[in-house]
Amino acid sequence: MNKISVFVDVQNIYYTTREKYQRPFNYRQFWQIIKHQGIITTANAYAIHRGDDKQLKFQDALKHIGFNVKLKPYIQRSDGSAKGDWDVGITIDVLETAPHVDTVILLSGDGDFDLLLEKIKLKYNINAEVYGVPGLTANSLIDSASIYHPIDESFLL
Repeated sequence: MNKISVFVDVQNIYYTTREKYQRPFNYRQFWQIIKHQGIITTANAYAIHRGDDKQLKFQDALKHIGFNVKLKPYIQRSDGSAKGDWDVGITIDVLETAPHVDTVILLSGDGDFDLLLEKIKLKYNINAEVYGVPGLTANSLIDSASIYHPIDESFLL
């Protein structure tokens, strides 16, 4: 049976689906699709913790679906900019999980992950699938994926 690990860059998916479609991603529907492709051994959703009620409800919904929600605090800098990046955390978790699965699924459009996918495909001979919004997913990430799944309106609420 195909063993699958899923890694969701929540901020990236939120902002790209909002920009292109003005609608949120349907995580429940996504889960229904991938659970029929094998055994989900890991499912991490990486988000920023602001502590507002709407966000807490969303995080609870992700947990109810089956995701392990990993949070980083939202940091507001004195110049008004914000920080909340999970790239290193996602990378570490993917590298730790990849030797034990057949497929890694990444939900992100961030081209910074292209080298990671190339590495795990080469070193562990596994499939690296990417779900990302067309036009807002880096070409280098699409090219590094074994399979690219464009997030279209069928994946939205």
